[in-house]
Amino acid sequence: MAPIETSEHAPAAPAALREAGLKVTASREAVYEALRDMPHASAEDVFLRILQRMPRTNRQSVYNALGDFADAGLVRRIEPAGRPMLFELRVRDNHHHLVCTSCGVVVDVDCAIGAAPCLEPSDSHGFTLATAEVTYWGICPSCATTATMPLTEGTP
Repeated sequence: MAPIETSEHAPAAPAALREAGLKVTASREAVYEALRDMPHASAEDVFLRILQRMPRTNRQSVYNALGDFADAGLVRRIEPAGRPMLFELRVRDNHHHLVCTSCGVVVDVDCAIGAAPCLEPSDSHGFTLATAEVTYWGICPSCATTATMPLTEGTP
């Protein structure tokens, strides 16, 4: 199995943008770098991160860049039910996600079994399958520990 490409190992912004056929701009570089630092980020998370370095940036430029990135295959959109759309740079494999129903943390998990599309449907209805998108929902270890910790006197 090929090594997993994580956000930390993603190519530098200018090279990645050029390879995707996108013009390199300061705004797009900032959006890309924010995603390298924050896998599974919402557009709002990216905007707030960029705002610290580029106070004149606006939400629309972030949304535009994310849309351009998704169209070019540079990012993957993740749409957990009841949560804001998230974006990640890990696009070159068919991995899945674990989502904590308590705190909302999202974690990558490799394919359930075998090669992509990882899961075979009982009937493909003639479709040629390319990917399978699976979201596992549960409680992360941190929330599970917090929920099971005994309360001590004086603790709310």
